[in-house]
Parts: sequence; structure tokens; C-alpha cells
Amino acid sequence: MEYNFQSIEKHWRQWWTENDTYKVSNQSDKPKYYILDMFPYPSGAGLHVGHPLGYIASDIYARFKSMKGFNVLHPMGFDAFGLPAEQYAIQTGQHPAVTTENNIATYKRQLSILGFNYDWSRQVSTCEPKYYKWTQWIFLQLFKSWYNSATDKADAIDNLIAYFEQNGNADLLAACGDEELSFTADEWNNMDAAAKSKLLMQYRLAYQAESMVNWCPELGTVLANDEIKDGVSERGGHPVERKAMTQWFLRITAYSERLLSGLNNLDWTDSMKEMQRNWIGRSEGASMFFDIADTDKNFEIFTTRPDTIYGVTFMVLAPEHELVAQITTTEQKEEVDKYVAYVKRRSDIERQQEKQVTGAFTGAYAIQPFSGEKIPIWVSEYVLIGYGTGAIMAVPSDDDRDNAFADKFGIPIIDIIDKSKYPGAGRHDKLGTMINSGFLNGMEVPDAIRATIDKMEAMGIGKGKINYRQRDAGYSRQRYWGEPFPITHKDGVVSPLAESELPLELPEVESYKPTGTGESPVASNKEWVNVADGGKRETDTMPGYAGSSWYFLRYMDPLNEEEMVSSQALEYWQDVDFYIGGTEHAVGHLLYSRFWYKFLRDRGFINTPTDEPFKKLVNQGMIGGRSSFVYRIKDTNKFVSYGLRKEYKTTKLHVDVNMVKNDVLDTEAFKAWREDYANAEFILEEGEYRCGAEFEKMSKSKYNVVNPDIMVEEYGADCFRMFEMFLGPIEQGKPWDTQGIEGVSKFLRKFWRLFNFDENNQPQLNEDEATAAELKVLHNTIKKVNQDIERLAFNTSVSAFMVCVNELGSLKCNKRSVLETLVKLTAPFAPFISEEIWHRLGHADSIHHQDFPMHNEAFIKEDSKTYPIQINGKVRAKIDIALSATQDEVKDLVLSNEKIAEWVADKTVRKFIYVPGRIVNVVVN
Repeated sequence: MEYNFQSIEKHWRQWWTENDTYKVSNQSDKPKYYILDMFPYPSGAGLHVGHPLGYIASDIYARFKSMKGFNVLHPMGFDAFGLPAEQYAIQTGQHPAVTTENNIATYKRQLSILGFNYDWSRQVSTCEPKYYKWTQWIFLQLFKSWYNSATDKADAIDNLIAYFEQNGNADLLAACGDEELSFTADEWNNMDAAAKSKLLMQYRLAYQAESMVNWCPELGTVLANDEIKDGVSERGGHPVERKAMTQWFLRITAYSERLLSGLNNLDWTDSMKEMQRNWIGRSEGASMFFDIADTDKNFEIFTTRPDTIYGVTFMVLAPEHELVAQITTTEQKEEVDKYVAYVKRRSDIERQQEKQVTGAFTGAYAIQPFSGEKIPIWVSEYVLIGYGTGAIMAVPSDDDRDNAFADKFGIPIIDIIDKSKYPGAGRHDKLGTMINSGFLNGMEVPDAIRATIDKMEAMGIGKGKINYRQRDAGYSRQRYWGEPFPITHKDGVVSPLAESELPLELPEVESYKPTGTGESPVASNKEWVNVADGGKRETDTMPGYAGSSWYFLRYMDPLNEEEMVSSQALEYWQDVDFYIGGTEHAVGHLLYSRFWYKFLRDRGFINTPTDEPFKKLVNQGMIGGRSSFVYRIKDTNKFVSYGLRKEYKTTKLHVDVNMVKNDVLDTEAFKAWREDYANAEFILEEGEYRCGAEFEKMSKSKYNVVNPDIMVEEYGADCFRMFEMFLGPIEQGKPWDTQGIEGVSKFLRKFWRLFNFDENNQPQLNEDEATAAELKVLHNTIKKVNQDIERLAFNTSVSAFMVCVNELGSLKCNKRSVLETLVKLTAPFAPFISEEIWHRLGHADSIHHQDFPMHNEAFIKEDSKTYPIQINGKVRAKIDIALSATQDEVKDLVLSNEKIAEWVADKTVRKFIYVPGRIVNVVVN
């Protein structure tokens, strides 16, 4: 019987579905193990060969853990709200729900073809009302919560209101948007509903406020910082500008310290932890106020180096700072207005990466609080309104950016720290003795920092403070395809929808196009917007990360209509043991998920042992594309083969890799590919057109995207799975190159032939005991594969299988006890062929419900070693010697060896050297 992977794989896909092979229960005596893939956005293009890399790895690990006796939860779903579906809806008029549903069907078909052991009964799609009902519910809980700094956790907003009624905000320790806010109980109690609603926004964990945002006119929406790459939108590459808009935010900054400290106990890579630490950006320093000369105004700065106060020679405000327009003099107004307009067109990312120094002088001056000197106030794009206070004190002697600015505009530079006692100390090192610094002179830097803070606190002009780079998370989008906010507005009061009214579903609209006014398309449906009591619904929609911030919880209990997740399901599954996905989500999804999880636990909505959702995180590398090229002779429609290209003037063009095999072009397919190539002519090498090749990012524009369906059709899913693992370590990036897939295909056929199937498709194995040699091969492989899977070294496991099959073939092994064990060993990697052979061996239950093999050390313990035998330092023979042999026994064995006897005949043995485990050397003359 030949190995027919098409019929085998089709049969077992259907059998697994019909028999609920991968169905998972929330009740089991087994220990739990929760394995999670970052769920995909279902794009219209479907999967390419790079996407399944992490899915295959997690599937192998899930099958392995299941066979090891764990009750494994390994679910899959779809992050289904997103801009691409909406963009397509704008172009075609087709509802995003329709295209998304079609795309999900394509993804499910592709994932099923690859044999993943997902329990599809637990599938979630973030765009389904039954799912986003609970996303809206979580938002309502955030809206109805505040952060109690005294208890270091979130609390119900009703408790805050009760405190206000008794105390105002006196002595309140809370995360607040306005640190200067102060009111009494009487003032609170005499406020009208609109005033109270506005004030509570300063404390709510989900709140609305006006802020400078990243506005993308082309997409018609606000983008988060992590959705912008190189100054343009990550999706589509459209320009992004800064704009003041009323937006929804989540007060993630209240959790900054906990998000930082929580990283310490996670089994994540150091690089991933560092990305989150850098994003949160904790810094210790001081908050300080500077008066503006000849006015009653002042402004606040934050600095990590208050000791450098005497080195300040200019101040810088962010161009968006509200004081810029108020303090700019008449003489400087035109220049400043022109500069502010220039900066408005630039994103925060561009401004941070800008090498060129730019700025404008306002004409105003600040007062140095200790010396009373006047300091010029400038505006510059290198100061961001969203970081710190949007203002800095500039110390060009001890800061590189300030130094470049001072040098450009001819501003004085005052040396304030003598570093002569610290050779090699740089500008940013907190080392040295203070000079030219008034009361700080002679102090070491650490002492000067403390002394400066003490003095400013005594003067009432500042205080020591911990600051974070992280800003509150923007939570509004002016698009259609997202979760509606369960919020209404009336007479200045913002009110939550009753939980019984959830889900609030998206309304039908005539057009999905952005309005361009800052309102989403939802605003056009007035019947939906206007509610019975005269109020209006919120028309923004939630961002893409909303549904993905908690989906791992819903997998535990996806059919529950009464709760987000039941306490029983949560008590059993608790958290994610093993999470795999890309590094691109480091400061987006992963950070938001940790924040939401901590919040839900704070409020008692989930009861878990820790407040971290993901114990172990693995980041799979990216599979790059292997691009193929043809070479067109200039000014012709003639193409020359790669090896002959230098004989002509040519233009190198990308060609679809799916019409290239082993670098040989299917010329007929090429001519049929595009109309302008229909009459193409070819100059061949040895009868073939050979393409050039380079490794690049896999992209449709480079025609190097390979559909896994094509690979599975030609080689089978088992072959594709093992080949992707064989490409290299899971964490490393690697190029896609199919030239090695033939080797994996041959291995699987060789594995199949070990079972010696007869004409009735029955394996011909015997029941004899395995030989010592066969057991050694088998148990060495079992030991290695167990170790490799635990450390995710799947590539070396595949190599071990190849070696094992070759060695068993050489031994002509046909023992049932050996080969049946080998089938179980390969099951996580090649589920289809393993299931087929297992059943042909006479078993009724799935192989994936069997125990994973464990090695027996007795079978692999070495009792002999092959030694190189040297005569006067040169190797003349190799002999197997028992490890237990004595010196005399070794000597007798070596000298009686036929080959060695020839070399020592008629000679005298002067010395016999035996180093156990290493060498044997005979010295003769």
C-alpha cells in the first residue's frame, strides 16, 4: 500500500470532527494546561505559509501535554473587528459582517486542513454581538470604577461618590486626571448633575476628555501610538496629524507600577519584558513650577535631574501647550504661528526621530526660582504634549538634545558638574561635584538632587515625584466596524446603559465612509442615535484592541449567556500557561490584557491566584519570503535565464513564486499570468528558464506569498507541519525555502514503509521481542524528543525522527513493540499519518488519547565504547571495548587484535597507555 496522504488526511479530519476527538471539558480529574495562540484577524487574503508557524508549534505542544496526562485547553477564535473589512465595505457597499464571516470560513478551512487540535465549539469572534456584549460589559465596569491609591486597587465609583458627599476630595488618595483638583463636601453636594458628571471623569478608569490625538484623515479615525509606524498609519501608510478631539480613554496609567512589578515573575523573554518596561518608562525626579515674567501665569515641568537647575539656560514648551498662544509676544507671533502649523502636520514618532533641530522663540521669559534670573521660553517639536507636562527646563551642558538646540540657536551653555574625579563619566551619568550652582556647590550629584527637592518643597514650588512615559490608552475610533459604546449623553451628563440592555448592537447605516468631521458613520443613523428620553448615544466605536484584551477568558466558558465566565470554569482554568505570538503585540495587546486582567481581579469579577494572565510567553520568529525574479531584456518582451543575464541589459522583475519550482519557471503559467506577458519569449539554460532568488519580507507586492493550501495539496499537511518545524528554532526568524521539503516528504514515506503494508492495507509486523540495538535506537529517540519538546526545540526533534527511521530501517526492524511506540512518539508532529497507522495496527480509540512514550535509561545505557587505537601516536584501528574492562583486559584485547598485531610484530611494547573513555596508545620500538 502506498502512502496516500490526500485520502488519509481527508478521512481523519472528518473522523475527528464526527467523534469530537478534541472536545475539552471544564471538569476533569486531570491537571489543567491552557495553551493559547494569539488569535488572527481574518483578512481576505487568508493564511500564508508564515502564519501557521506558531500554530503548528502550539499544536505539537498541546498534543504532547495531552498525551502526558493533562486536560489541555487549546482554543481558536478570530479578532474580527478591524479596518480592512471596513475599507472593503466602503469600496463595495457590502456589510463588513458579511465579508468577515466569509473570511472566517476561509481561515477555519485552512486551519482544519493543517490538522490543529482546536476545540471549535469554543470558537469566539469579537464582532459577534454575543461576544461583544461582554466587551461592553467590561467597559461599563471600567466606567463605574476609580483607582484607590490607598488600597492600590480599583474600587466602585459609588464608594467614591459616598466619600465626596462626606469629605469632598480632602485627603483622598486616588488616580486623578487633575492633581490640583480640590473641593469640599458642600461644594460637591451643591453641584448639578452635569458638573458632577464632568468632575467624575477626572477619576473614572474609563473616561472622556479632550486631548491631542493621532488623527488620520484618510482613515477617518484616531490611531493609538502603536498603530503608527514611521510617522504614518500602520494600516495603509496614510499621513497622521495631531489634533485636539474629545475621546474616550482608559486610565492605564493608574496601573503603571503594578504593570512594571508584575513583569518580574513572568516566564517571558528579557527582550519582551524590556519592551514593556521602556514603554511604561518609569523615572524618578521632581515636579517643579516656574513663574512667567511680567504675568501671573506659571507652568509645571518634570525633571529627573533637579540638581541641574542652575544650568538651565532656556525653557521649552510643546507647540501644542495651551500657554504658547497666551505668552507669545506680538513680535514673535508670526514666527511661532508658522512653526506650530508645521509641527501640527507631524506625528509624535516623526518628532522623536527627527535629527534636524527646529524651534521658535516666544519672546517670553520664565523666572529661575532660586536665582531670580530670566530664562527665555522657546517652543520645539522635540517636547511632546503627551509626555510629562509638555514643558521642560533645558540644561544644554548635561543633555544631548538640549545641547544641540543651544548650539543651533546660540544659547549659552553653563557647566555645572565637575566630573574630573570620574573618568569616563558621560553627560547622563549622575556623577560629579556641583559647580556654578549656588547653594549646591561642592555637593556630589545624588546629594544635590535630594537637597534641591527638599528646598523646592520647603518653598512650595515643587515636590519629589515618580513619572511614567506611558499615557492613558486612547479608546475611541471614528469608524463603523467596532463595538458601540453603551453610553448616552443628555444635558452634559454621561450615563451608562443598563447592563440588561446589552449587547448594544451596531445599527445599519447607508454609508461606511468616515464622515471626515470626527464623527463615525454610526452618527448618520439618527433613529439609533436619539434615545427616548431625549438623550443621544455615543457614536464613537471601540478600538481594535477592545475585544482582544480579554478573549482568553471567554474561551473558558464561551457559551455562557449569563456571565463573562463562570467562577467554576475560572477556578479550573485560572490563567494561560503557555502563550505564543509575535513581538509586534508587546506594547499593545499584551499590555492592555494585563491591565484588564488586573482590573477585573481588583473588582472581584474574576478570582484567580495571581493578577497576571499569561505565565509563559513565547514569541515565534517571522518566516520571510523567498522571492523569485525574471530578467527582461530592456525594450523587449524577451526574458533571459538567470545564468545568462549578464550578457544583456536587463530589468529584474518579481515573479509569482507559485509558478516557480526549484528555481525553474513554468513559462506557460508565466505567459498566462498577465496579459502583457502573453507573447513573452525566453532565452533558456539547458532547456529551462532559471529564476534568480532573494530573501525578503513575505508580501503580496513581491509575489512571494505562498498559500499553505498549495503546499498541503502537493505534499500533505503532515509534511508541511514537520517542514515548518524543521526550518529552525521556533523563536528565530527564517526564510521560506521549499527546497528542503522533498526531504521531509521522503522521510514520511520511509516511515510509512517501516510497517510493511500488504495488498490488504494491513501492516506486517511480528510480535518478537525487540533486540538491544532496536531498543537503544527507540529509547534514545524517545528521550531526545521528550527533552526537545519541553524546550520547544521542534527542529531537532524532526532530525531525531529522521535518524531513528533510518537506523531502524538499517536494522530491518519490524517489531510491533518498537514501531507502535514510534507511532505514538510522532503523533504530535504528524497527526494524520500517525492516526492512520495506529488504527491499522488494530486500535479503535484515537492515538491522540494515548500516553506519550517515556524512555527507559537501561536500554540506552552504554556498556561499551569504540576506542581509536594508536601506535606511536597514529590511529591504526578502532576497537569496541567494554566500559567495565580492566587495564590488563584492555591490553590483552588490543594486542591480540589482528590489525594491531601486524603493527607490533617483531617490536617491543615499551608502554601501554589506557585512559578510560578517551584513548588507547601503544608505544613500540
